Amino acid sequence: MPVTFKLKPKVSAVNCNAFPDIPDPLGHGQRAVDFIRSLKHPLSTLPGNAYPLDPWAEEIIRWIYGPRHPDGTRIVKQVVILVPRGNRKTTLTAAITMLHGKGPERRQGAQLVSVAVDKKQAKGVFKEVAGMIDGEFAYAPNLGNGAKAVDAKRGAKIRDYVSKIVFPGGIEYEALSSDAGTAQGRTPSLIIADEVHAWLKRDPRELWGAMKAGANKVANSLTVVTTTAGAGQENLAFDIIEYARKVAKGVITDPATLPVLFEAPRDADWRDEAIWHAVNPGLKHGYPDLEGLRQMAREAEHKPAERAIFQRYHLNMWQDHSSSPFVDMSVYDKGAEPFDLSDFDHKPAWLAVDLSSNGDLTCIVVAFRDGQDGYVVHPWFFCPEENLQRRADRDGVPYPLWADDGFIEPTPGNVVDFRRVEEVIRDLCERFEVREIAFDPHLARVMMSNLAEDGYPAIEMRQGWVTMAPAIKELDRAIVAGRFRHGGHPVLRWNFDNIAAKTDPAGNVTFDKGKSRDRIDGAVAAAMAVGRAAAGGGEEKSIFEDTAVPADLLVW
Repeated sequence: MPVTFKLKPKVSAVNCNAFPDIPDPLGHGQRAVDFIRSLKHPLSTLPGNAYPLDPWAEEIIRWIYGPRHPDGTRIVKQVVILVPRGNRKTTLTAAITMLHGKGPERRQGAQLVSVAVDKKQAKGVFKEVAGMIDGEFAYAPNLGNGAKAVDAKRGAKIRDYVSKIVFPGGIEYEALSSDAGTAQGRTPSLIIADEVHAWLKRDPRELWGAMKAGANKVANSLTVVTTTAGAGQENLAFDIIEYARKVAKGVITDPATLPVLFEAPRDADWRDEAIWHAVNPGLKHGYPDLEGLRQMAREAEHKPAERAIFQRYHLNMWQDHSSSPFVDMSVYDKGAEPFDLSDFDHKPAWLAVDLSSNGDLTCIVVAFRDGQDGYVVHPWFFCPEENLQRRADRDGVPYPLWADDGFIEPTPGNVVDFRRVEEVIRDLCERFEVREIAFDPHLARVMMSNLAEDGYPAIEMRQGWVTMAPAIKELDRAIVAGRFRHGGHPVLRWNFDNIAAKTDPAGNVTFDKGKSRDRIDGAVAAAMAVGRAAAGGGEEKSIFEDTAVPADLLVW
């Protein structure tokens, strides 16, 4: 069955309402619900256009505003809501914004901010808030010449042309796009982060960090993240959702974070309507449209691309990054159990090197045999140190963070320093009993010659169909069989997740980049290393023996 996680803060006091298990010692949860019920929504079908606060949304509101510390301050400071499309999460966040702009949570001079992927999406959030300013006040579009639409009863000023609303008491709400430079340098008491999975135009971690840092300067601030499932794991949205999952499961103790996660497990039957109802809390109330979901499911039966879209946006099944993946990443992740690399010191090993030009990664991968039919691999990644943050922005991954954590080594300059790469190769040959060092000869002639002259077993392994297809086939077999251990190295995983597999008429598979910005260098090197380990290349000779085999004679 689908999994819906929700952390229940440990507070002893209990209130008396429709949700008696939700602590509300000061009645703030109840007053928040009462205020939202007093709102009117232009599209509501209820009498008088009353705001439709359905039970699942009411429960969230009560969990946010009910539980309190002994000093009366709110326990929850961050809410992570993962819910499929069509469940009116934008309407819910608009109501929360109204709570802080005109309702009982308002604070003199407060800054309220919502951030969406682009200007169009930001405008949608803004219109939801503007439409609830007053039941008798119809939202007015841009009146021209910077004119302001004013609610005479409440004094709220709606500035459509800049997506800003000024509430009484100097409270300002502004809707921003994730690529807006003005999103930084603020001290918001409320942040609505909408569809974080789509924040791609800027480095989202930089924006997220700046917004959170500003909110931390304000007492009792609140951040609400609402999103549908994304793709890949090397992104801000996955980091946020994964943290919320760990809080929900009790792996991390953080009462200040409220996880509300409606998602189906990867192995769930996506055609089962019971799954749809469990993951979409609004279905029982008529949204999203059930017949519309049924039609999409019928099309998805025969269109794999449509199936992935249905699973992601309507069941919140987090997707792999590539549209034509080499392997199911949930299967790949079974090899993520950590291991101690020192256990393989002085053991037979096979190295593979993928050298880069310009902005690509350079990678060395070592492969060890693990029993009769398994492999253990470990990578070393290199990238240019210059403009590291710009490269992170371009590729959408945290190069600086990976560098700080030792998963990637930046070398001085704007290209990878091959001298440093060669130095690491020599060190590895001293540490392990290296049988072969496989290179794609492109860009590698000088390094191969240097190593061969000193007796290291450098060989050519061209990255064409003839050489790579058998290596990739063996790699695939090992991963599917659960015989491929990689220790969960995040950069290597990102490379595997980027692979767009191509198959020829004979069934041979080769690796390709899904997009121009994707990097697959580590995956290519892993296939090369596993292929040579499987072939047992170089077992007759090693660098520790007196006679080395010339590199130009060892061509696979």
